[in-house]
Amino acid sequence: MNFKSLVFLLGAFVLFATSCDDEGAMFDAPMVSAPSAVANVEAGATGQSVVFTVSIDADLTASYQASGTGVTVANASGTVDGSSVTINYDAGTTAGAASITLTVTDSEGQSDEATAVINIGAEESTVLLTSNISENTTWTADKTYILGGRITVLDGVTLTIEPGTVIKGQAGTGANATALLVARGGMLMAEGTAELPIIFTSVADEITGEDVAAGNFGSPNLDSDVNGLWGGIIVLGKAPISASNNNGDLSEVQIEGIPTSDANGLYGGNEPGDNSGVIRYISIRHGGTNIGAGNEINGLTLGGVGNGTTIEHVEVVANQDDGVEWFGGTVNVSNVVVWNAGDDAIDTDQSWAGTLDNFVVVTPTGHCFELDGPEGSLEAGHTIQNGSIIASTADRVSEDLINVDDNSIVALKNLFFTGIMEGQKINRVTAAGVTFEGIEFDVDAATLADYVNGAVPAGVTAGTSPKADVSVLGWTWAAQAGGLDNL
Repeated sequence: MNFKSLVFLLGAFVLFATSCDDEGAMFDAPMVSAPSAVANVEAGATGQSVVFTVSIDADLTASYQASGTGVTVANASGTVDGSSVTINYDAGTTAGAASITLTVTDSEGQSDEATAVINIGAEESTVLLTSNISENTTWTADKTYILGGRITVLDGVTLTIEPGTVIKGQAGTGANATALLVARGGMLMAEGTAELPIIFTSVADEITGEDVAAGNFGSPNLDSDVNGLWGGIIVLGKAPISASNNNGDLSEVQIEGIPTSDANGLYGGNEPGDNSGVIRYISIRHGGTNIGAGNEINGLTLGGVGNGTTIEHVEVVANQDDGVEWFGGTVNVSNVVVWNAGDDAIDTDQSWAGTLDNFVVVTPTGHCFELDGPEGSLEAGHTIQNGSIIASTADRVSEDLINVDDNSIVALKNLFFTGIMEGQKINRVTAAGVTFEGIEFDVDAATLADYVNGAVPAGVTAGTSPKADVSVLGWTWAAQAGGLDNL
């Protein structure tokens, strides 16, 4: 073999060896796989995640890049844990198909990608509530809230309800009666507007948030006298009450309608300025379910509620028991409509020390006013003024006009009664703590005495002048249905 041949063979060997070394140094390309199952999330859902599986050659590093369609990716470079890469995202607000694609590129420039499929469904529009409200919560107008029992806003907690929200109570009686209860120390911020009132009603009522937004505030399927389908609203506070038992005065007692086993039903205290929140532009309807023999829940119950609380622009329609009932407290209430109460329209107990101003009562089947006296040594009075009362129509007749006790303490001012039928009366005019001023009965003056049990007080006359300013009550179902016409 000559020298040239030897050089050629050595070169060929080196080339072969080099080729073998390069071949041995080749790296596997990365591999990415997405979950096989389609993720289902609600429109607008936040804090969601999808996990990809990634395989990378042990001798290489990699970079990650995620992109989304129909979602907003929160960590495009991913969160890496071994062979798992987690991509966090928020769902878009439009229902339909969405996706996230993860691309992995290794340090040799090799890459792979996979796509996770996401189904964005329409946001749930109904929320069933079965437990007490134990943290600050907001109910929004884009959902309907179903009370699945007695739902309590606990001490130290605030429930905020947006204008135009619809809340519906399930059917239930006795211990299973549905109600919204605001315990002492709890706060209800239910601030509707004249254009978007907050509606509390029964699940049998087909009204929706869309109806309210469109200005249609009446029930589309229930008559305005259908009652007892759920409970009502109960607000409890720490203001003084007049109550007692065989052992003397009580500073706190259990509200009617709530079993004594539920300590959240206690009300009363020594804080006249107590604040339970704001109730404004709300309509409560079709409630007052039975909780026991002769015991129903009022439309709006106020137990020991303090005058730091704002309550104005309230409608109660077709409650099986009373429309609004006060048990002591100091809260002032204004701009109220009580329509078709199954018992008394306005009921006061335990020395409520506030004012009801500007209101309309329409055809309760009990008393238009049931105004009781103190039940303990605390003697405080209240004022009821600027009201128009339709005592009866062709279809509904009130039991009585004004019913008081011998020890009642109340100033009645500027009240107009119309639709008065034979047998309807002021039942007592001798109670020393009850005063009458500017009370007009829409009857012939010659028959006025027929509607008073006793001598006609100086402040009671025949007249035809409505007293309430109904212009601020036009947002109510009663006004929309013509129930306040001619007042």
